[in-house]
Amino acid sequence: MKPPRSLPTNHILTPLTPRTPRRLNCPRLNAGQCRTFLQPRRPIVRAYENLNLNRMRFESKKYFARRQTFLLCGAISGVISICYTSYLLYQKLSNPTKLDSGLPDKLDPFSTEAGSKRKTIVHDGDGRELVPTGNSTVPMFPRLIDLALGAEGVQEKVNGVEYTLVGLGVRTVSFLSIQVYLVGYYIATQDIAAIQSRLIKEINPIATTLVPSEKDELRRALLDPERGEKLWSDILQEVRPRSLFRVVPVRDTDFHHLRDGFVRAITARSQGTNSRDYGDEAFGAAMRGFKALFNRGKVPKGREMLLVRDTAGELTITFDDGKSRGAVTIGRVPEERVSRLLWLNYLAGNKVASEPARKNIVEGIMEFVERPVGTVATQVI
Repeated sequence: MKPPRSLPTNHILTPLTPRTPRRLNCPRLNAGQCRTFLQPRRPIVRAYENLNLNRMRFESKKYFARRQTFLLCGAISGVISICYTSYLLYQKLSNPTKLDSGLPDKLDPFSTEAGSKRKTIVHDGDGRELVPTGNSTVPMFPRLIDLALGAEGVQEKVNGVEYTLVGLGVRTVSFLSIQVYLVGYYIATQDIAAIQSRLIKEINPIATTLVPSEKDELRRALLDPERGEKLWSDILQEVRPRSLFRVVPVRDTDFHHLRDGFVRAITARSQGTNSRDYGDEAFGAAMRGFKALFNRGKVPKGREMLLVRDTAGELTITFDDGKSRGAVTIGRVPEERVSRLLWLNYLAGNKVASEPARKNIVEGIMEFVERPVGTVATQVI
């Protein structure tokens, strides 16, 4: 019996024992340089950095300095913004918007109507007639003033004499044109007719009113230094109308300052061509009395001073200090020449106290002479 034939050994049959997987056949260079099917060969990169402590300290210092500068600029900008906003709020609160129908501000005292200038007249809440001054401190002047002074001769009204505003202007000093006070010229309403007649006769002896060309001639005469001074001097001595100047400071001042201005003006005119008419003792005594009236204290802005001239030429000075007792008489100067020279200081001559006031007064006179004599007192505004 033959023994069983053994099966030949071949490579088809493999043992069932697990075998370790083969490694890729790579050169033994480095695992990082090994090339695979999907990845190319990569060089080895080691994580390292050269640390420079001085450079790091310097950059850190620059960073914090720059940050501190930005913070400081922000703080300064915030303070400036707050201050500017506060200033704008203060301006708005100081000048509130008027939502009611109040009086207009900074109107011109004269407006042009039909080719001629006329006073701008507004009415307040009580119906009083006011004339704008164009000044923010003293914005309005009354068109009419009732005053007991000068009522001894003719009693027009129960509460005194009615005075009508002719013109007004501001008094300035120095080359900087610093405003000192506003002055307005008033004439007794019942005396306007006499002034009308005198001025009209100066231009046309047979007329009762002036036409535009004659008004222009009268305007030139009143603005001429020599002719205007003679004309007003004749009116003050011959016609002798009751009149007054209303003086209202636009800044705080004192009596001595006002006195110095008045005295210089009177002295300059008394030393002119007719100086011999003012060299007597009576005039000197009157001037000393006039100076003594102003030995007082302060004159706050907005307070009213009246220089009143009656038919005899006597000067009476009143002042309203704003207290409960109202306007009080601070003194009188009986000498007519003192008040006449003081009046001419505003009305005519080479140099007047207020050129705007002189021009406005002339325009106010033009309103009178364009109407028939005697009709201004009955004029309805």
